[in-house]
Amino acid sequence: MPLQNRVKPTGEIVAIPERGMFVGNRGIIHDPATRTILKRRWSTNAWIACVLEFRGRRRKVWQRRSWTELFFLDEATSLAAGHRPCFYCRREDAKRFRAAWEKGNRKRDILAPDMDKVLHGERLASSKTLHPLPVPIEKLPDGAMVQAGEHSFLIAGGKPLLWTPAGYRAARDPLKDARLLTPPSTVRAIAAGYRVVLHPSAAKALS
Repeated sequence: MPLQNRVKPTGEIVAIPERGMFVGNRGIIHDPATRTILKRRWSTNAWIACVLEFRGRRRKVWQRRSWTELFFLDEATSLAAGHRPCFYCRREDAKRFRAAWEKGNRKRDILAPDMDKVLHGERLASSKTLHPLPVPIEKLPDGAMVQAGEHSFLIAGGKPLLWTPAGYRAARDPLKDARLLTPPSTVRAIAAGYRVVLHPSAAKALS
C-alpha cells in the first residue's frame, strides 16, 4: 500500500501509487512509528517544493521524526497546492520565483516568510476558498491551475488540461464555472516571468 503522501493540486494529501517529479514538505505531519499521516495537514506556513535528488543524499520516507516527504506530479501541482520552490535545494529557482513574485505583486525586498504569510492566506487547504479568475482562462499564464467542479485543470497554451495522478489529458468539454486554484500571488509571479516545470504529458496533451 502506498503511503498517504501524494499531493493533489487542491492541496489534499492522498495515497496513490504515482510518485511525481517533485518532493516537498509542510513540516512534520506524520507518525514514524506507524508511518501514517497525522490529522493536521501542516505544522508550518512554509510549504516548499524540492528536487527528488540532491547531492546524492538518500532518505527513508517517513522512517524518522523529520520533515514529512510529500510528492507532486510536477511543479504546477505544487504551486497550485500553495507550495513554493525551496531556497536550499532549488536556490536558483527560488531566487527566480522570488524576483518574479516581487515583480508581479509589486513588492520589494521580500523574504521567504513574507511570501509564506501571503500564500497561507490564499491556499485552498488553509483558506477553503477558491479565487475568481483574474482574466479569461485562455489568457492565464502557462502553469496556472483552475478548478471546475471536482476536477483540476492546468492551463498551457491557453488551453485547459485535465490533471490526473499520472499526468495531463486534453479537456473534453469547455469548463463551466471554473475558479482559480493556484494562489493569486503565485499566478502573478508566473505572469511576471517565472517558468513552471510541467509534467511531460502536458506537451503530449497539447500536440
